[in-house]
Amino acid sequence: MKNISVEDLKKRIDANETIHLIDVREELEHEDYNIGGLNFKLRRMQDMAIEEIEHLKNEEVICYCRSGHRSNMACLILEHLGFTNTVNVTGGVVAWQEKFGK
Repeated sequence: MKNISVEDLKKRIDANETIHLIDVREELEHEDYNIGGLNFKLRRMQDMAIEEIEHLKNEEVICYCRSGHRSNMACLILEHLGFTNTVNVTGGVVAWQEKFGK
């Protein structure tokens, strides 16, 4: 697992890079505020119900959550399930909002 800062992630988004961004928070959190990622809850990963994202096993997968803790866990779970290039957004949505506003 690697880590990425919100600043570096925003640069990549602004540069229109193709990225696989996954929001591991609950639906209500995602609906309240998100930075554009697919909402794929941590619980689904814990249950190994990853069929929807399994095609990304050999791609870079960037995970985020509220503060970076759940997404860190998500990256570890995905690695255990065979994902080869996981990235955790350090500080999560909290850091994003502090840096770039709501």
